[in-house]
Amino acid sequence: MSGRYSDQDVEHYERPRRHTRPRTKERPSYDDARDGMVITVDRGRYTLLVEDRAVLAMKARPLGRKGVVVGDRVRVVGDTSGTEGTLARIVEVAERTTVLRRTADDDDPVERVIVANADQLVVVTALADPEPRPRLIDRALVAAYDARMQPLLCLTKADLADPETLLATYRSLGVPWVVTQRGGDLSDLQARLRGRISVLVGHSGVGKSTLVNALVPDAGREVGRVNAVTGRGRHTSTSAIMLAMPEGTGWIVDTPGIRSFGLAHVEPERLIEAFPDLDEMTEDCPRGCTHGADEPECGLDEAVRTGAADPERVESFRRLLAARSEPAY
Repeated sequence: MSGRYSDQDVEHYERPRRHTRPRTKERPSYDDARDGMVITVDRGRYTLLVEDRAVLAMKARPLGRKGVVVGDRVRVVGDTSGTEGTLARIVEVAERTTVLRRTADDDDPVERVIVANADQLVVVTALADPEPRPRLIDRALVAAYDARMQPLLCLTKADLADPETLLATYRSLGVPWVVTQRGGDLSDLQARLRGRISVLVGHSGVGKSTLVNALVPDAGREVGRVNAVTGRGRHTSTSAIMLAMPEGTGWIVDTPGIRSFGLAHVEPERLIEAFPDLDEMTEDCPRGCTHGADEPECGLDEAVRTGAADPERVESFRRLLAARSEPAY
């Protein structure tokens, strides 16, 4: 039986093949790439500081799902002139020295990186209007210790309430602190920020944007007000942004106001390592010991009984440990 098509039919002829370049494992060297630092992110576009100019960039496809966040040090190719309408490409992300992260909730396994390569976490809280939220402060401190960042407690609105009540809670942890008030002297805070990359976090209405505007006069961050009924502020910062302090004295990262700080990613072992004096007292703890108050035969209990550990410091550490699973409100 003859075939379906004869030699004269068009269908008989072989269809032309696509001419594609063979795949290769070689990757571009990007010898002409420039170094940059991400200072803000907005809907898939990244503003970088390249030398002394702001450059708008996108992420190159080979980076895939790799996240790029504020504080990342990157290499960028393309038009890095910073001229309006130009767009460069981020082709490499350098290894991060620190990563500040949180989960949306404690049962959310997805970590959200907030800032990379910062070395200090400034927890901003008002002494009144709105009232302090110790649980949220505790959670922010846990995130700082987990990220191996130096924590700093910044108490605002000291003209409305005595800071001693709140400071007494954190003194045994050895957390450094500064106290500010509206229109007051910021020299103590400026000294703590000098030469560092500091991330400012705090819930809405605590005066964080007011501080940023005072520290960086041309920042222009919107200042919100506290609702008289709910006692809560509204979000004025919508995305994290890195700002240079005057005369190159340091960097601050302003972040949106937070209402929760999930800590599902934090392990007890990572937390106690931030307290070397307590960590060495847990060497004889049973395997799997979380060092919490309800753990049998925990080395911290023995250290308290023998006077080797300060009971208040152990209690404060365990409060931070418990903050991992307590509501943040």
